[in-house]
Amino acid sequence: MRLRWPFPVFYPSARAAMLLALAAPLALVVAAAAPAAWIAAPALGGALLVMVLLDALLAPSLADVRVIAPADGEVGEPLHLTVLADFQGDAANAAPWAALALDPRVAPGGRLAGALSRDSGAWSARLEVLPTRRGTAPVEAVWLRWHGPLGLACLQVMRPLEAAIRIRPNLAPARSPALQVFLRDAQFGMVARRIRGEGTDFEALAEYEPGMDRRRIDWKSSARHARLYAKEYETERNNQIVFAFDCGQTMCEPIGGLPRIDRAVTAALTTAWIALGAQDRVALYGFAARPQVLSPFVTAPRDFRRLQDAAAALDYSAEQPNFTLALSTLAARLRRRSLVVVFSEFTDPTSAELMIESMRRLVERHRVIFVVMADAELAEFVAAPVVTAQDAAMAVTATTLQHQRTLVLQRLRRAGIRVVEAPHEQIGNRLLDAYLAVKREGSLG
Repeated sequence: MRLRWPFPVFYPSARAAMLLALAAPLALVVAAAAPAAWIAAPALGGALLVMVLLDALLAPSLADVRVIAPADGEVGEPLHLTVLADFQGDAANAAPWAALALDPRVAPGGRLAGALSRDSGAWSARLEVLPTRRGTAPVEAVWLRWHGPLGLACLQVMRPLEAAIRIRPNLAPARSPALQVFLRDAQFGMVARRIRGEGTDFEALAEYEPGMDRRRIDWKSSARHARLYAKEYETERNNQIVFAFDCGQTMCEPIGGLPRIDRAVTAALTTAWIALGAQDRVALYGFAARPQVLSPFVTAPRDFRRLQDAAAALDYSAEQPNFTLALSTLAARLRRRSLVVVFSEFTDPTSAELMIESMRRLVERHRVIFVVMADAELAEFVAAPVVTAQDAAMAVTATTLQHQRTLVLQRLRRAGIRVVEAPHEQIGNRLLDAYLAVKREGSLG
């Protein structure tokens, strides 16, 4: 955006204030030595104020300024905003400084500031921010401050801006080179054809080659042909996969600098991209005290943007999740057997009781994967050296909570639910492994 400014306001700089502070003791000395010369003190202060006014008049004027802000960004990924300024007159000693008023989800405290540097006659500042939450973050105003040639006056202008940055879910893992190599070498692709590989539907016999799974050798056919033959299977396709997100208070708490819900969204979208490449159907579901979002099933990679938009609509909630209402609503809308991936968090067995009962009813008709991020803070308390009584109390409490957490996950496993528990930086890979394992088992058809 390009803005033109009227004459700015000005005020004494830090240098002028320092000179005034140094002049005060000098005025006291003059008044003590020659009381008749007391007039010199106010004259000196007046002269300094005149110099401040003269410095403001001689300061370069701002010709125009441009604020370049990206239209879109991803949570947890750096964004760069650029402020460009042009001055009329000699601005060699202007030392301009820019500040932007932003949404707190983009910059801590809602403020971003930095000094402008000169490059090829233009003044510019490249400011970096790290979004910590999804949503639309308005860029509300810009302040520009610069000095006069003597450095005694500061000139400042402020105008509102009409810009906004849409903070979307993070898709960096889906663009990673490792995942692209996986997609290239995977046993299923994105073309509509019969796909041989991991699965349960028998496809054909192929001559056995070193490296193939020996358990697939068809011994009867091998005996008839006097050479080894192995069975090939068709990969399951057109499965329904629903990623269900608990958007309650616990999931909105930060882990590693970002809310758990955003870590979960990144892992889910990465797996969804793989699932669409495997010709499965994917939907997103969000809930807290009541259901929030249920997207239609997406069937092709070209429609992946719809999943990203649905994930961006997941709201942060300070309420406790209602698992009974949420999972019963989801089960009523699923007309066929599906894979339901639930992202949630719990703090104690009591709060997890309703969750376990609701998921037990869900697993009667569907395959369920429960995804939870390992609590690194509890592990730190358990492993920390015990020096004081408070350290001992914290270690005992953390050990108890960790034990209760293990019991809840064991109950989920005994109910037939596949549990994925990993640190937040590994949760995406572990979820992808679990999804591929379910496809190999062929239990969704």
